[in-house]
Parts: sequence; structure tokens; C-alpha cells
Amino acid sequence: MPLALLALAVGAFGLGTTEFVMMGLLPDVADDLHISIPAAGHLVSAYALGVVIGAPLLAALTARLPRRRVLISLMALFVAGNALSALAPGYDSLLAARFLSGLPHGAFFGVGAVVATGLVAPERKARSVSLMFMGLTVANIAGVPVATLMGQHLGWRATFLGVSLIGVAAMAAVFFLIHPTHAPAPASGLRGEITALRSLPVWLALATTVVGFGALFSAYSYITPMLTGAAGYAGSDVTLLLALFGVGATIGNLVGGRLADHAMRGTLFGGLASMVAVLLLFPVLMRTEWSAALAVVLLGVAAFVTGSPLQLMVMERASAGPSLASSANQAAFNLANAGGAWIGGVALAAGFGVTSPAIAGAALAVLGLGVASVAYAVDRRQDALPTGHVRVVASHVPAPAEAVHS
Repeated sequence: MPLALLALAVGAFGLGTTEFVMMGLLPDVADDLHISIPAAGHLVSAYALGVVIGAPLLAALTARLPRRRVLISLMALFVAGNALSALAPGYDSLLAARFLSGLPHGAFFGVGAVVATGLVAPERKARSVSLMFMGLTVANIAGVPVATLMGQHLGWRATFLGVSLIGVAAMAAVFFLIHPTHAPAPASGLRGEITALRSLPVWLALATTVVGFGALFSAYSYITPMLTGAAGYAGSDVTLLLALFGVGATIGNLVGGRLADHAMRGTLFGGLASMVAVLLLFPVLMRTEWSAALAVVLLGVAAFVTGSPLQLMVMERASAGPSLASSANQAAFNLANAGGAWIGGVALAAGFGVTSPAIAGAALAVLGLGVASVAYAVDRRQDALPTGHVRVVASHVPAPAEAVHS
């Protein structure tokens, strides 16, 4: 695998760290700014809103620019957002800075995935995407716990300054490790990107992401009350257990990338089916401490096996202009975060028990299997059409030339 993928992984590590570290810093931020915990929670939502808006918007605005320049610019915006977060004088300015920090998130992953697949031979595309995503999963193992400890001992502002430095390192890595010829400007331009996004298979792939990963966040959003209320863990143990989730996510991500290069659709169906099984077992696994820890790892593995196949499926269905669709898939991941958390909360508020969000998640995973099945049926129907009618969207715009290196 090319060393250039390391540059993308460093950027993903920084993005993953700043996205999830706010959860651990909420009490510190609330105390310092004299606001309530729920108000501080809006800082998490502000980042997610930035991702949803920024992913398609920035991908569209930069559609004609060389992708290497786009990646560096996105990380510069990321550095600025986190630096402003560290220097924010009050709650409103911090809220705006968190929104700004989220804007480049989805576009970086979306454009980065296109660049990653262009760096390798066709049979290694899913693995290249998984190696970029590994920066995100490793952030849950090392980046978030370290950044949280830094915030607790040096102040939450020091955390965001540290994350800004990670962004600077990512900019340097992209500049020195990714050659301009490996990340040229797309041949299709904005018109081709928008045309590719009008494809029904693309939207079905995006819907699979929203529903499939919604299953994860339905349970993961309430993992702390499950671990403390059902398994009997102390609140101080949760940070370590969330690191175990990161270990499982890293394993699932790497396994999923390798398997998807051999059978993308089979890996996707297998991952969603595994999610159903793991989430249905949650009420049983949460009865003891050791089995609850195992459940957290298994959840990470099952969920992230599907990450690379979902990203690659969207890109392949929008092969004429993949950057916008690839970035839109990152927005879909964040919609899954918000929607899954809401559905899990409904189950919890209805009084079905502390592990009920996991059962709600299993139902979402079943729905995800249904959407993926419809997408598969549509693909098979289009493949069966005469040559002149296959992938009509892709025929309007020539696919961008990508440099291929093993």
C-alpha cells in the first residue's frame, strides 16, 4: 500500500479525535463557561450539523480543483476551526467554531476516499479506503482518551490546540506524501458530479448507510447507561470500555476492507447481519462485566466491517463523478448518528429497559438489510439491460482518469 495513504489516515485521526472528544469534555466546558450540560451538548450537535452541511457543499464548491489542493485546504479550515475553539471567549463563539470545525470533515473523507482508491490497483480499493478510515478508528483508541486527559489536566482549550497541531501535521503529510499527479482535478467537474448524484443506485446506497449505521448509533449513544445500569460498571470504567470499542472498530474496519475487495456486496450483507445478531444479544451480554466488555468489542467489529463497503459502493455507483457522492455518504453517516440516537432514545423513554436501544438498533439493521437488498435488485436489473442503457447516468460524463499504483 502506498505511503501516501498515511497522509489521509493522519487527517482522519485528527477529524475523529475532535469529533468524539467533546463528549468527554462536556463537564469541563460547562463549568468553565457557566452553562448547563444540555447546553454544552449542543456543541456536539453543532459539529455534526457542520459535517452534514459542509460535506456536499464543500465537495461541490471544489469540484474543479485538484484534489491534493482540496485536501490541504480542508485541513487548513479544520485547523482554523479548532484554533478558534481553543480561543473562543464564550459559549456562542465556541458553538460557531465547532460548526466551522465540522464543515471540512465529510468533504475530507469523501475526497480522500476517491484519492485513496486512485492510488492502488482496482483489486485493493476497499483496503485503501479502510486504511484511511483506520485513522478514525484509532482516534477512538488513542486520540480521544489522550485528548480527554489533556483537557481534564491542562484545560479543555489545550485539547483543541493539540488537535490543531494534528491538523497541521496532516497538511504537511498530504503536501509531501501525495504527489499532484496522484490527486488531479476531476475530469467531470461540478456538472458531472451532480449528474452522477441523480442516480437511483447512489441514493439507495446512501439510504443503506443512514439505516445501517443508524443501528450502531441507536445502541452506542446509550452505551454508558447500559454499562453502568445493566452490567454494573462504575462510571470511571467507561473510558477504557469505549477504547475497547475503538479496538473492535479497527479490527472490523481492516477485516471489512480486505473482504470487500473480494466480495463487496457479500461483506456488506454479512456485516449488517452480524449487527443484527450482536444487538439482539445485548440484553444477555450486558448481565455481567466480562460479557458486556465483549459486547462492546463485537459491536465495533460488526459495525465497521460495513464501513469500507458502504463507502466504495456509493463511489462505484457514482463513478462518473464520485467526489460529491462520496462526501454525501459522510453526511449520511452523521444523519445516521442523529437518527439512530433519536430512535434509541425513544425506546429508552418508552420504558422498555436500559438495553432497549440495542433492540431498536437491531430493528434498524434488519431494515438496512432490506434497503441493501433493494439496491442489489436494482443493480442486477440495470446490469441486465442492453449495453446502451446500462448506467445511463455514467454515460453522460467520462470517468476521471486516476493514477493507479500497486
